[in-house]
Amino acid sequence: MPHLDLTRSALALASFALLLAAPACADDMKTPGETDETSETGGDESDGGSDGETDVSESSVGETTGGPGDMTGDLTGDATEDPTEDPTEDPTGSVTEEPPEPVLPMPTGECPEIVEGTLTFNPAGVGKPREARIWIDEDAAAVDDGPVVFYWHGTGSSTNEAPYGLSNAGVDAFTAAGGMVVAAVADPDAGAFPWYLTIGQQEDDLLLADEVLGCLNEQWGVDPRRIHAIGMSAGGLMTTQMSYRRSSYLASVATYSGGVGIQGVPDAQDPSNKFAAMIFHGGASDNVIISFQMASETYLNDLLMNDHFAFICDHGNGHTIPTDAISSVLQFFSKHPFGEVPSPYADGLPDGFPSYCSL
Repeated sequence: MPHLDLTRSALALASFALLLAAPACADDMKTPGETDETSETGGDESDGGSDGETDVSESSVGETTGGPGDMTGDLTGDATEDPTEDPTEDPTGSVTEEPPEPVLPMPTGECPEIVEGTLTFNPAGVGKPREARIWIDEDAAAVDDGPVVFYWHGTGSSTNEAPYGLSNAGVDAFTAAGGMVVAAVADPDAGAFPWYLTIGQQEDDLLLADEVLGCLNEQWGVDPRRIHAIGMSAGGLMTTQMSYRRSSYLASVATYSGGVGIQGVPDAQDPSNKFAAMIFHGGASDNVIISFQMASETYLNDLLMNDHFAFICDHGNGHTIPTDAISSVLQFFSKHPFGEVPSPYADGLPDGFPSYCSL
């Protein structure tokens, strides 16, 4: 059963009720691709033809300064590793526990042809078609089974947020490695927030993610140990929920102003997978309906209590995407494939990581 903090949940529910009575509060959660006239329920995404047209600039996010930096590092892993080495072999001769294996979903409906753009999927259990924006380099994907990154955008934003939250260079790095970046198109029926799991328990968005992943793997092949998720605000809350509810295949996650919201910590789909998490918040001023500082710390504490590797990055700039940290996020993903225990960062974060990140 989910672990609920009833006092916090009651307060948060009251706050959400106030939001629904005063929708103008959503303006405080603006992220790239958003305007006063456009939200995730508008037509920019649904027609599949306007992706990439929105001008995403740093100033549209907040006061955070700095750029994504050089996209260095091998997103497919360490090429110097000896593939003949048995990671379960104990030098003392004793038998060690086998690491968990990722379990990738299979498609439940007819898959579209997987190409660059906004595509329509038909996941079972949802009751209607759903769309997702896909970034792919077909030439690279034909050669390598690469990583997959799910990006969940914030309230009032769109799929265009993904190249901002990961950087254009980051998206290019993933696709050049034979991988894909996936940003779901929000369902208008989800209500005031783009994702059902922001405040509820309905898993329609995760069923879409499962379907997309199954189709990507069926048509192109993916690296099963390098499936990651990241999101901002409502998308950060969604990423947190996905990290538990899809721990059968998620390797590692990063949250920008996410964490454990009013629905508490859900049961882990695969408790044996100790996925790693890089958890960002903007400090005491990171408040939009809830305290994202508190939500992030609750997430951190639960993960640490259950033997996951996780750490906080308090960038201190409120409810914004810390663009100066994007290259570190990409490096974090590359070093934390599925089952990577202990973390290579267990003894300290790498040089070049933001000084506001700490173990």
